[in-house]
Amino acid sequence: MDKLQQYRQIIRQVLTEQAHPYSHSNDVETEIICDTEHDHYQLAYVGWEDQQRIFNLILHFDIKNGKIWIQHNGTEIAIAQVLNEKGIPASDIVLGFHSPFKRQFSGYAVT
Repeated sequence: MDKLQQYRQIIRQVLTEQAHPYSHSNDVETEIICDTEHDHYQLAYVGWEDQQRIFNLILHFDIKNGKIWIQHNGTEIAIAQVLNEKGIPASDIVLGFHSPFKRQFSGYAVT
């Protein structure tokens, strides 16, 4: 399996592992969104809780130039560490939610 296919598979696995039912309402769906053509991947809660619209983005990954960009992490876990433990080297993980200046201190890829 080539590197890109492996990264896509690992991202899908992480999204699936983090996808939990929304506990406050049966009218809110847990959505895993995988755009393999453009390499955008998300986990979100979408729906209604009573009269309130729910749209919560939990995780967002992109694959750009052979690296996984973590664009958003709304979990309490160190998602970059999870990716690393699943075989993705730190040099291929970019903390996109940090400024370019701050990334140099993260121990992960700068870009």
